[in-house]
Amino acid sequence: MNLYNSKYHLQDISANTFLVTGGAGFIGSNLVQYLITHGAGHVKVLDNLSNGYYSNIEEYEGLGNFEFIKGDIRDLETCKAALAGVDYVSHQAALGSVPRSITDPITTNDVNISGFLNMLTAVKDTPSVKRMVYAASSSTYGDSKALPKVEGEEGKALSPYAVTKAVNEMYADVFSKVYGCHTIGLRYFNIFGPKQNPDNPYAAVIPIFCKSFIDGVQPVINGDGKTSRDFTFVANAVQANIKSMLFERLTGHEVFNVACGGQIDLNGVIDILKQITGKDISPIYRHERAGDVKHSLASIDKIRGAIGYECEYSFKQGLELVYEWYLSNNNQKVLS
Repeated sequence: MNLYNSKYHLQDISANTFLVTGGAGFIGSNLVQYLITHGAGHVKVLDNLSNGYYSNIEEYEGLGNFEFIKGDIRDLETCKAALAGVDYVSHQAALGSVPRSITDPITTNDVNISGFLNMLTAVKDTPSVKRMVYAASSSTYGDSKALPKVEGEEGKALSPYAVTKAVNEMYADVFSKVYGCHTIGLRYFNIFGPKQNPDNPYAAVIPIFCKSFIDGVQPVINGDGKTSRDFTFVANAVQANIKSMLFERLTGHEVFNVACGGQIDLNGVIDILKQITGKDISPIYRHERAGDVKHSLASIDKIRGAIGYECEYSFKQGLELVYEWYLSNNNQKVLS
């Protein structure tokens, strides 16, 4: 499945070198797919494969414009070496998941803050780099009850993961002001799509629900099912990354919401899956998880006005596509 036949950029990128950290992961590998599809001069992937899967990028090995570097962003020298000759950086390497951060806040901090600081430092010291775009998070809005979520109107963090993402934004802003290091933060709102692993112990809800329907088992919902999210198909996130990297008129540090500006609760997701699959499978309800935000809805006015981002795929379109992807890959070992 190639979602990236249409272009999100105007420039000729055949002479540019890109680094995608976490490029073997879910969003990172989709970015790599876009860049390879549209003739990027050279695409480097830096990944330690602790949370990503080599199978996501294996098809590009042997291409003259692709390079895989197995390494960890927690090592500064590895970051510096990977950035040699790079023009643009998409920093996707991170440890996601609120529950994981509650279980293991130390590792989440090491990767998401220390690793991020290493990348900022390496970018600062690499003259060829024009811009770094990094994965921020809607979790930064914390306990704010306001809907929709608007950049600049954040609440208090509700998890160690949210703390790390808020600190990333502060560091990026300081590096922009102190060193002139140009970065753009993308606050992802519940991204889902192909290459997202449903078997990871900290898997997101959409792949888990899809796998449940494929297997014919009842999906588990934490809470009453009225928890709502601005679920965002991965191609929309790729569009935001590409436009943020290559839009020349952006200056200084900026943070943008990346979402669809819509809202659906978990019960609604189940109802749409019933329509897509023709299977009448009802969920099992359990206790809500600690640290989870009850409702989330993004304003996308800022990113639309700044770089011309538009939500190309609606939630239902994305869910249909990703269910088809999981169904077609159900009997194959696609993530290993």
